[in-house]
Amino acid sequence: MKYKYLLGTLLCAATAFVQAENSSLDEVVVTATRAEQALTQTLSHVTVIARHDIESSQAVDVPTLLKSLAGFEVYQSGGVGKQSSLFVRGSNSSHTLVLVDGVRINSATAGTTQIDQLMLDQIDHIEIVRGNASSLYGSEAIGGVIQIFTKQGKGAPTINGSIGVGSQGTQRVSAGLGGEVESTSFNVQVSKYKTDGVSAIRTSIVPAVNPDKDGYDNVSVSANVRHAFSGANSLTASVLDSDATNQTDNSFGATADVNSSRSHLMKVSLALESRFKDDWLSRVQLSQGMDDIQNLLNGTPDIGLGAQFKTTSDMLSWQNTLSIGANNTLIVGLEKLHQQVASSTLFTRTKRTDDALYVGYTGNYSMQQVQLNLRRDKYSDFGAVNTWLLGYGFDVSDAWRVTATTSTAFKAPTLNDLFYPFTDYGFGYSYVGNPSLKPEHSRDSEVGVHYASDAQRLDVVYFDNRIRDLIVGDNLPAGSMINLNEARSDGVELAYNGQFEGTGVRLAITQQNPRNSKTGQVLLRRAKHFSSAGISQQWGALSVGGEWLHSGVREDIDINTFARTQLGAYDVVNLTASYKLQKRFGLQLRVDNLLDKDYMLAHGYATLGRTLYIGMNYQQ
Repeated sequence: MKYKYLLGTLLCAATAFVQAENSSLDEVVVTATRAEQALTQTLSHVTVIARHDIESSQAVDVPTLLKSLAGFEVYQSGGVGKQSSLFVRGSNSSHTLVLVDGVRINSATAGTTQIDQLMLDQIDHIEIVRGNASSLYGSEAIGGVIQIFTKQGKGAPTINGSIGVGSQGTQRVSAGLGGEVESTSFNVQVSKYKTDGVSAIRTSIVPAVNPDKDGYDNVSVSANVRHAFSGANSLTASVLDSDATNQTDNSFGATADVNSSRSHLMKVSLALESRFKDDWLSRVQLSQGMDDIQNLLNGTPDIGLGAQFKTTSDMLSWQNTLSIGANNTLIVGLEKLHQQVASSTLFTRTKRTDDALYVGYTGNYSMQQVQLNLRRDKYSDFGAVNTWLLGYGFDVSDAWRVTATTSTAFKAPTLNDLFYPFTDYGFGYSYVGNPSLKPEHSRDSEVGVHYASDAQRLDVVYFDNRIRDLIVGDNLPAGSMINLNEARSDGVELAYNGQFEGTGVRLAITQQNPRNSKTGQVLLRRAKHFSSAGISQQWGALSVGGEWLHSGVREDIDINTFARTQLGAYDVVNLTASYKLQKRFGLQLRVDNLLDKDYMLAHGYATLGRTLYIGMNYQQ
């Protein structure tokens, strides 16, 4: 059956590929090498989600966008704002680094980033790099890197706004102002999203939970100001703040219990760019990222879950980018990271530092491209880690290219893994942190075939990622965390985007085998096959689009018995439509789960049925 899906989608891709016409899809990206580079010249598999893609999707949050990408599986337990898990190429949810304007906002205790709290009204575009990238960015970058860029001012000052309503009492409103005045550019954006939602846990599976609707309320603000001085120097200050309240369910709680949480994400940064010479660009950035979550039970701190976990990540970075001739680039950088945790739980240690040095070289030699990256991270709590990447590309023709990379990556143990004084709450286990833990290590190899023209882009990539020293509990009644498991995920991913006059086509296919290397068991919540297809059509002022999301069966843990269980395959169809009333006003419509499919992404947790959203936007 999986080969039928694969063959069918490949045939669709081939048909679209033959019929495509010219329309530029090429862009400049920075995440793949930490320096500006044409998307068509990257040696890693890179995807850009541009602002026009965000607007046409009419999605509200980052997880909704990521679901349709090759190599990406996203699980959200109960709808918008609920806790998400992100698996890239079969790696763990803590194996993908998320940056906002180059700033870390991850939790040093959970090891993940709350991407479910990032609203798209604040975002200009997103760059996604798959595969090992620790030699560029350090810890967490085993599955890849997601870099989110907030809106910046361009051109004459303008205002924008939107308002809309939808199913489950959904309300959405946003407003912004941005532009350039002489040598200063600026942008300010404010948004609010609220929904009544559904019960996060299915009462048909766990009757003991509170059957009430679990709502979500988010207020987000972003601001950016940049002033250009003489001599190609500039100073940029930016901030992003997301503050949300979220009702949840506890499968062990009483029926009348009201579980909720408050999530607060924030990043602030100040960056100075100086061009000492035509071929030497220096960038110094001072930043702070914050992840703060508070768990509440019936309106008071829930000590049983840990009432509060707040991570503050302060970073000072200095990167020098040097142009060597017309086609080669050398980067040399230093980073100093200080992370601190404030918690209602008394950790045995609450601070850590990481001092890093990295160098990178990208070269273009006629039909050949080379990339080399080296990095050394030295952590205060477990020592030093060295990582590297070697990549090679060859232009077979003006449009066709082959690439190959091999690389290493790591994930630092979280402060939970190292220093958490876990208390037994009646589940039979009481794990404590283990200060002797080593980092998780990865070795990735991949080979790709790429096609790029003005109208279309096709990427077919084989990857093989082997991860060792995975951190797990030792399964003893009074135990600790240990380095034990080994995992491997290998497979093929295909991504296609094309534009044919007024018609757009998008395809994504992933065939993978994420498994425990010792037992052969498939890793939890990861499918061996998943895919998506999308099509859009423009008729003058009217635009209509649709997408199909498919996932094969997955293994999970039964929410009641804790035994392994299987989640069924699913297919979901979503529709969008927009109509430009006049030059500045537009109407929007989005229907999710058009066929009202009943399915689960995590055992016992709800997914939304058919939902409708209608909105209006204004752009000056």
